[in-house]
Amino acid sequence: MHTTISTNVSKFTRFMACATSAFLFTALLATLSASFKSFAVDSDLDYLPSDQNYDSSIPTPESVLGYPVGTWHVRHDQLVAYMRALDEASDRISLQVTGYTHEQRPLVLLTITAPENQSNVEQMRQAHLERLRSGEAASADDPLFIYMGYSVHGNEPSGSNASLLVAYHLAASQSEEVTKLLSENVVLLDPSLNPDGLSRFAQWANMHKGYNLVSDPMHREHKEHWPSGRTNHYWFDLNRDWLLLTHPESKARIKQFHQWRPHILTDFHEMGTNSTFFFQPGVPSRKNPWTPDKNVTLTNALAKFHAAALDNNNELYFTEESFDDFYYGKGSTYPDAHGSIGILFEQASSRGHAQESINGLVEFGRTIQNQFTTSLSTFEGAMATKSAIANYQRQFFNDTQKLIDDDDLHGFVVSASKDTQRFSRMLSILSAHQINYEVLEKDFDIDDVNYEAGQSIYIPLDQAQYRLIRSLFSERTSFVDNTFYDVSNWNIAMAFNLQYDAVEQSQRRKLDTVQQTWRSSQSAQGRLENNAYAYVFEWHSSNAPAMLQSLLEQGVQARIAGKAFTSRTDTQDAMSFAPGSVMIATALKQPDDLFNILTKAQSEFDIKIHSINTGLTSSGIDFGSRSFVPVYEPNVLMVGGKGTSQYEVGEIWHYLDTRVGIPASLIDLSDLDSVDLSRYSHVVFASGQYRSVDKKTASKIEDWVKSGGTLVGQRTAVEWFAKQGWIENQLLSDETVDSSFPLDDLQFADKQALASKKRIAGAVFMADIDLTHPLFFGYQREQLPLFKTNNFVLKSSDDPFTQVANYVEKPLAAGYSSPEMAELVANTAAVVANPVGQGVVIAFVDNVHFRGYWDGTNKLMSNAIYMSPLL
Repeated sequence: MHTTISTNVSKFTRFMACATSAFLFTALLATLSASFKSFAVDSDLDYLPSDQNYDSSIPTPESVLGYPVGTWHVRHDQLVAYMRALDEASDRISLQVTGYTHEQRPLVLLTITAPENQSNVEQMRQAHLERLRSGEAASADDPLFIYMGYSVHGNEPSGSNASLLVAYHLAASQSEEVTKLLSENVVLLDPSLNPDGLSRFAQWANMHKGYNLVSDPMHREHKEHWPSGRTNHYWFDLNRDWLLLTHPESKARIKQFHQWRPHILTDFHEMGTNSTFFFQPGVPSRKNPWTPDKNVTLTNALAKFHAAALDNNNELYFTEESFDDFYYGKGSTYPDAHGSIGILFEQASSRGHAQESINGLVEFGRTIQNQFTTSLSTFEGAMATKSAIANYQRQFFNDTQKLIDDDDLHGFVVSASKDTQRFSRMLSILSAHQINYEVLEKDFDIDDVNYEAGQSIYIPLDQAQYRLIRSLFSERTSFVDNTFYDVSNWNIAMAFNLQYDAVEQSQRRKLDTVQQTWRSSQSAQGRLENNAYAYVFEWHSSNAPAMLQSLLEQGVQARIAGKAFTSRTDTQDAMSFAPGSVMIATALKQPDDLFNILTKAQSEFDIKIHSINTGLTSSGIDFGSRSFVPVYEPNVLMVGGKGTSQYEVGEIWHYLDTRVGIPASLIDLSDLDSVDLSRYSHVVFASGQYRSVDKKTASKIEDWVKSGGTLVGQRTAVEWFAKQGWIENQLLSDETVDSSFPLDDLQFADKQALASKKRIAGAVFMADIDLTHPLFFGYQREQLPLFKTNNFVLKSSDDPFTQVANYVEKPLAAGYSSPEMAELVANTAAVVANPVGQGVVIAFVDNVHFRGYWDGTNKLMSNAIYMSPLL
């Protein structure tokens, strides 16, 4: 390399001797200067600090991969293979498989500490947890537990690639600082938080790499196709799932978090190529109000070590800008609710192997170096501030107890409703987050609402997870800073559409509870009659669509009740069945083993099937009524691909696939013009840009609907539906929205604040729903919490037969929305079902599957599919 540079300088000197243009001199000097800044990696040692006396018996990443780190993007299987090699070679490392992804890739966690600690690490962990429970002060000899997490977004791979070097450094270095770090502390290394996404992106980047790297930002390597590797198998953003726990990666990670309760947790990311490097703290005014100020103080103390390390490498960086610490569902923020210190790192991305930027060439190797550098600065900072960090967890415990003692509220009471499966899912989330609850032993009345004994729970605030509980039941609508990087509310009871109330200290004495696991009193394990006239199950359960789908796939002929009825069952003289109940008549051609099919389904889906011995009902429709409408196995087409939201398409796919069992067809938007729609019963559009759909294709879709098809869309797809005239409602124009925000007396500095007022960044809005409409069969409450993530407003059409859900007069229930936007949303359409010919167009103004968490609206998609014959 030095020879090349000397030759270049010699040529440059000779050329300048005869050059006459000062401009040419400047340009050539800049070019030469740039060549000195290139980041060449000839071996793994180029990344590593000197004077470490690395143990030669420990394999380097290069010796296992076959090339230096950063030459190629590491695949997850290669990464795991190297970690296993370290586990075998080093007595400092123990490797554990904590779970598996959707694609069955192992989630691995390395426990790294001194050899003498390895045999005692379980006792160290338990002693640490006991100190947390008791609030006991930490001593100087107590270890820190430092959790290093890398690349939760798969196409931000510098973190996972850096984890190879971090693991090697900790396993092999015999330096004084590493020896001291590991003898006194425990490092938990999670090398890939998103294995499926990492593998998807590694394949993309590697398949486009040539012998000569192309840094042109327009090169295909840097323009990853749909879906991106950012997401997991179902195209979810796992960095938003720490609280919601929709996916196995998150469930495994949270289990480990509570197993260890680390003092520090790092979260290594990438950002836009034209950025530099970011480390927390973020914008000071945008932290969660339940996070103590001391957390920010300690984050600032650690930041000084990151700054010094990056200064030493002459790297550009920034802090206290752009990113916030509000949403507890992110990796760098979830720890803050538990007395841990979460730290976000963001590196400008090469999105491949090398890419041009406004700051020069962004090379993959340099992005890895920065993540490795700040990993080491995290260790250095932790050691230097060890006493303050350890004592912070005790202070957090004591401060939390003071908040509990000063709170006017004692806890929250929540009712199970008739959908016990949905309630059970909420309880599983609470339990995963170590939130304790009690079961009501006696009925409890509050604000004219009765909470039934055995079917309601009580969540006391007097427990370690006080701050997290407060955030999970927050109805806050005003904030110090109204700009949010992510959502402003995640109320769990609203998400699951469950009746709940806050219980004040004075009301607690009226509650009789018992500490036990909740069990539904609505047992599904009844005995079916073998020769019944018909069988019926209700539609209240969120498992009902999955059970119906399973029965239809097995050839069972079923009917949907369009109206209520009362019938005598095998267990009681008269039972009322709500509209939407599913009836299976033995008079129809059924499978020979129908009884066995139903018996198995009842057990598998935990839904009671009632045996009926007569077709004559005591009230309502009889079993031969035309109001019992045939329902057939659906054939669903989802429109995806470039131009559509990978997140929303993934959420719909995840719901249909994992919760209902529908094998939906996914077709790219670009191929829609060539698709024969006649084979499909339903077509579903997520948000997207549909200007590319030509008139011929739109006309084909319209003809298909008129022939009996069901067209479903949400969010921006609804705007396209309106423009096609498939629904009568029209979108509120941008000009109308802008006119609600006068520009008088504003300055340039007010521009961002104005944009924040117009933006609805994840808040809960309440809507009135028509319980008599088939789209809401199975629902019980007349108001439904909807999750709104943009300022999309669909004007009312004043047609009660097509506009079946409307936002209420004062719709904002929780989270931030400016008064102007809340007023614009008030009394507008939330759900529309418009008949077109023999078919129907269904429009959801909001995302009914938001992050797989908003379970109260999930079922609307199933109703759009299975109840469509009634429309």
